[in-house]
Amino acid sequence: QNPDWQLHEAALHGSSHYDLPPILRWFTANIGIHHVHHLYSRIPFYRLSEVLRDHKELVECSRMTLLQSFKCASLDLWDEKSRRLVSFAAARKMAL
Repeated sequence: QNPDWQLHEAALHGSSHYDLPPILRWFTANIGIHHVHHLYSRIPFYRLSEVLRDHKELVECSRMTLLQSFKCASLDLWDEKSRRLVSFAAARKMAL
């Protein structure tokens, strides 16, 4: 284990805040507020919105909108060198 690894940092930055429209938040039981769930898993799904309301610093952390998620749909592979997601086509180009 890396000595610099921090549980709370990993919880916040290792999962996404999928900022969905209100109707989708309701249908998915706030699954988009996953980063808060990872911080403290005992918070019930119906209280997650309150946590965001009361702790503004959590709102923008690892935030992804619905539109941004559609743009990411073609990203398939993790590139260790650049530390980002890339498409299969980009990975082929990097291999040449």
